[in-house]
Amino acid sequence: MNAMKTLSAGLLLWALCVLPAMAGCDWPEWKSFKRDYIGEDGRVIDPADGKRITTSEGQSYGLFFALVNNDREVFDRLLQWTEIQLARGDLTGFLPAWQWGERPDGSWGVQDDNSASDSDLWIAYSLLEAGRLWDNHSYESIGTLLLRRVAREEVARLPGLGPIALPGPRGFAGEGRWTLNPSYLPPQLLARFEPMLGPWQEMRALLPRFLMESAPQGFAPDWIDWSDPAGWQVSEGKGSVGGYDAIRVYLWLGMMSDEDPAKGTLLQHFEPMRALLAGGRVPERIDTRSGQINSWGGAGFAAALLPLMQGQPGLEALREQVSQQGMRADAYYGSVLTLFGSGWDQGRYRFAADGTLVPNWSAACQDVR
Repeated sequence: MNAMKTLSAGLLLWALCVLPAMAGCDWPEWKSFKRDYIGEDGRVIDPADGKRITTSEGQSYGLFFALVNNDREVFDRLLQWTEIQLARGDLTGFLPAWQWGERPDGSWGVQDDNSASDSDLWIAYSLLEAGRLWDNHSYESIGTLLLRRVAREEVARLPGLGPIALPGPRGFAGEGRWTLNPSYLPPQLLARFEPMLGPWQEMRALLPRFLMESAPQGFAPDWIDWSDPAGWQVSEGKGSVGGYDAIRVYLWLGMMSDEDPAKGTLLQHFEPMRALLAGGRVPERIDTRSGQINSWGGAGFAAALLPLMQGQPGLEALREQVSQQGMRADAYYGSVLTLFGSGWDQGRYRFAADGTLVPNWSAACQDVR
């Protein structure tokens, strides 16, 4: 079985490297992101509102993109800063704090030490895959131990549902009611974690139900509450909007391997969203219960939806919007979405059915990086 997975990934890697339609070695968007958002010390800086904060999310995405681009030097800087500044110097012993920045007294450091499970999962994933792709046992060991800590501190077994990753260790569980974020569980990551020790096999099996039942009209919510025996409910205090979190649900679904048995069912369920995109405009915020569009999104949202719209009407209009507007130096989140969506659309990486990363590397590309 493992040999077959390796062979499948190898064949896909070969196809990505040799097909003439695929992207070249240079990744201009990644160079722009490094220039605009990554400091020399390895900190991913969000310039919004002039606060220049750093989140564990930003660090996790930076690690992933550095791996996709085979950028080991940047990967190491990002990892070192994350471990020292967010995880008390030990990613195997502490989950990274989710927010770092300037404190009221003028010092710089952790502002909120609660962790964010989506970031933790992406960091663990990038470490595991960096260990595999770069033959680095240290990365693989840290990723394995971090994932075990996520399972201990951020996963809860909800009555009537099963094991699920809470958004963080604190603040998301009440009296018989839990607040969840569907975008925090990319199917690719759970597929990669499935054979590992912990709740991952159960969680992967549960994920299609979670995604579909929390989006009964085919529009993913930013947040959703679960209670037993009532089941799914509009999130208290957060409402039924689908926007800046939910956009990642469609992004992850679009990037699923065609060999993943759950992909077809999930795409069919979220067809209402694809139908909205046929005209080439991208909703920014949707009422997930009524389908009413409250605002329209920009280039980052358009890029995030490129994988979902492969072969669909409206794809070229989305590509044109991304191409015309480009990446901005003052829009961290939109730039992240662009790297994910456009990078995938350009063929710079794929996810295999077992969740492993298939980057578009070649000997020629490695010579110029």
